[in-house]
Amino acid sequence: MDAFARHYQTGEPLPPDVFAKIEAVRTFQAGGVMCRQLQFGALDMELHARYDPDSDETPLDVERRIADTYAIMPPLPESRFLCAFSHIMAGGYAAGYYSYKWAEVMSADAYGAFEEAGLDDPEAIAKVGRRFKDTVLALGGSEHPTAVFKKFRGREPSVDALLRHAGLTQEAK
Repeated sequence: MDAFARHYQTGEPLPPDVFAKIEAVRTFQAGGVMCRQLQFGALDMELHARYDPDSDETPLDVERRIADTYAIMPPLPESRFLCAFSHIMAGGYAAGYYSYKWAEVMSADAYGAFEEAGLDDPEAIAKVGRRFKDTVLALGGSEHPTAVFKKFRGREPSVDALLRHAGLTQEAK
């Protein structure tokens, strides 16, 4: 931050207390935001993979049932959010909304490889960068994304880096 976060007139670096505030805001309400995305993904999967339109349960009932698990506060009785959730009904995401969160998992985990190498070590970063180029970028969609990821990381994707980056683990604090 000191390299670029300077006052435009005086050149003074960003004061430490201001940086601390910026850092704190980065993860503000991260748990609630994550729960909301997980709720949307679970609702999408439930409606497209398991919902039986011949059952007594309405789509609104499904939405409320899923909200019971994920929502911080229950939806208002008059809420008809589902009617406006066009991503899963009109946006081509049917049973695929979870991919938003899964992409975040894979992205954070991939970045974790660079963190583990040492972000202050240009040689180590270059080595990880070459491995990323030779796997993720070179293979692209020619293989299943999980197989490509495993070639890059040497293992299955893990949610740990996403939770850490969101400030939702003890080590992140």
